[in-house]
Amino acid sequence: MKTRPHFEISVMSRKVRLGARTLIMGVLNSTPDSFSDGGLYLDPDAAIRRGVEMARQGADWIDVGGESTRPGSRAVPAEEELARVLPIIKGLRRRLPSMPISIDTTKVLVAERAVEAGAAIVNDISGLRFDPRIAEVARASGAPLILMHIRGRPRDMQQKPFARSIWRSLEAGMARSIRRALAHGVRRRQLILDPGLGFGKTRAQNFEILAHLDRLQRFKLPILVGSSRKSFVRAIVSGEGLVPHLSARGRSATALAGEKLSASLPSGDAAAVAAAILNGAHIVRVHDVEQMAPAVRIADAIVQSAGRGGS
Repeated sequence: MKTRPHFEISVMSRKVRLGARTLIMGVLNSTPDSFSDGGLYLDPDAAIRRGVEMARQGADWIDVGGESTRPGSRAVPAEEELARVLPIIKGLRRRLPSMPISIDTTKVLVAERAVEAGAAIVNDISGLRFDPRIAEVARASGAPLILMHIRGRPRDMQQKPFARSIWRSLEAGMARSIRRALAHGVRRRQLILDPGLGFGKTRAQNFEILAHLDRLQRFKLPILVGSSRKSFVRAIVSGEGLVPHLSARGRSATALAGEKLSASLPSGDAAAVAAAILNGAHIVRVHDVEQMAPAVRIADAIVQSAGRGGS
């Protein structure tokens, strides 16, 4: 296990040290069709209550999104996305004045208005591929910018031919996103990388990324990993292998048996979170903050002990 490098970023005019411990980013989706929590937090008051609850449970950051990015999902207009997220961001800012709030969007208008409403971090799942002008919002505000790797778009990312070498695709894509951000005036110390587990990757490729996550250290930037409630984790927990097996009707064994599984499998999610931390993640993005916090603490204890070199 490689030593996890430390970084310092500025969030809400405060210096945040990354690496001494893992930060937990709580997921707050205000969408009718997200794969695991669609419709639960469409009501702004319910979403705000959930955000406050996540803060009590140990979330360091809260990531607010108003557009589903599950496989097969379609984009929504910016105005609809804004109507979903702005009341939540404003409400959380009132209730949790010191909590860093992230806006999960690929649209420059949504990013801009969200930052004006109180968001302090911009999380772009397209890595500036869909709307590079998002970088200008990060530049103007000084907000950290999360660059995620995705192949295709949510509507077709699991239908397109997959990369023969996921690491060649991932490293080239990350390099392009970084260059694009820097070209728009974003400072390197604002950037955070997310390998995009589940976004245009096969099941085996997702685990390959987790196993060799420390390869991203070549970019000398903090790493965020979101494995929470992903189907590739659920498939392994259900007893499948790394390669999906199709029934005669063309459905995977996971799909056929999936109704026997809960939408969230905390033990599998906890294992994936721990693996990410042990291989270099600085931030983990999770839906179940309270359930994932013990796994984060155990993994951090191992990382800290490894740093002592066995003395």
